[in-house]
Formats: sequence, C-alpha cells, structure tokens
Amino acid sequence: MAASANNLVAQNKRARHDYFIEDVVEGGLVLTGSEVKSLRQGRASILESYASEENGEMFLVNAHIPTYDAANRFNHEPKRPRKILLKRREMAKMIGMVHREGYTVVPVSLYFNKRGIAKVGLGLARGKKQVDKRQTEKKRDWQRDKARLLRSKTL
Repeated sequence: MAASANNLVAQNKRARHDYFIEDVVEGGLVLTGSEVKSLRQGRASILESYASEENGEMFLVNAHIPTYDAANRFNHEPKRPRKILLKRREMAKMIGMVHREGYTVVPVSLYFNKRGIAKVGLGLARGKKQVDKRQTEKKRDWQRDKARLLRSKTL
C-alpha cells in the first residue's frame, strides 16, 4: 500500500498517536462523481472517521468529503457512510479480529493509486493507554536529540 505523496488526499496522523496500528489493508471506495471531484481538489478529512461492519459489508463512517461547488443539485451528502470494497478474506479477518479480540478498524490514509482509483488504507488497531503515549513521545524525543548530537559531532 504505497501511497505516494502527490496522490495523498488525506492522512489520519491522530490514528498513529491513539492506536497501535498492527496491519494496514488497502480497500477501494464506492464514491459518486462529485465526491471524486472534491477528492481530486484535495478536500477531505478522515480524522474522526472509522470503519464499521453492517450486514457483512464494511462502511467508512463519519469521513468528511465536502460538497463540490460545480455539481449544484447533483451534489452528495458530506458525511454519508461510504462502502469499502475489500477481498472477502481480508474482510472476514478484520471482522473476526474486531469481534473476538477487541481491535478497531481505523482509516489511516485516503489516496489515489497509480490508475487514479480512490483507495483507503485501513489499519487494524489496538488502543493505546496514556502510559504508552508518553513512552512513544519519550522515544521520539530521544531519537531527535540523538540525531542532533550525532549531527553536531560530525561537523
């Protein structure tokens, strides 16, 4: 799931802060024309969105894709649930992990692939506690300080 920087529409940085992302799966999205045009303008937010299972299908819930101005009466609803297209085995694995082991499915990124098709990166995640967040921050600070020290010694 290599999302290149120029095709990236939205990224959920908060997900990596709040969850341990253990596995990332790429899925397609069922979108209307005005939603695709709005995404091509780079206008989307997946910060508070999540994926849920209903009747054996996965849906992206609470993702905000603003209306496309030129679409007038054929426009879409900005926060409607959008169907996610996954392989049957991937979907069964995700649903099983959510029901049995308490995992959460969170969108990590929203992008266009090389063929120009809208994709969403779904992360199979386990929630972090406050202590884990502090340890991650300490580790990040130490890596930054270590890099700074090594840079100053080589100069």
